[in-house]
Amino acid sequence: MEHYKFFQNKECEYFPCHKTDHPEDFNCLFCYCPLYHLGDKCGGNFKYTDKGVKSCVNCLRPHIRENYDEINEALRKLEKE
Repeated sequence: MEHYKFFQNKECEYFPCHKTDHPEDFNCLFCYCPLYHLGDKCGGNFKYTDKGVKSCVNCLRPHIRENYDEINEALRKLEKE
């Protein structure tokens, strides 16, 4: 396993901050999603509230260990734009 791709903070008062069936695999590395500002192009499971605020309460994309490379690739693409 590449340990730099996974971090967990079980001491956090919000851990886990999303419902999950696998808290042992919950990745806190991207505590604040770096793709949030992409709006509807982030690729995550989000919805907009009645007030137009993006809600990611049901999104686990940045918290899944295997998504590390995918998220970093998306950030590299943003950097090139």
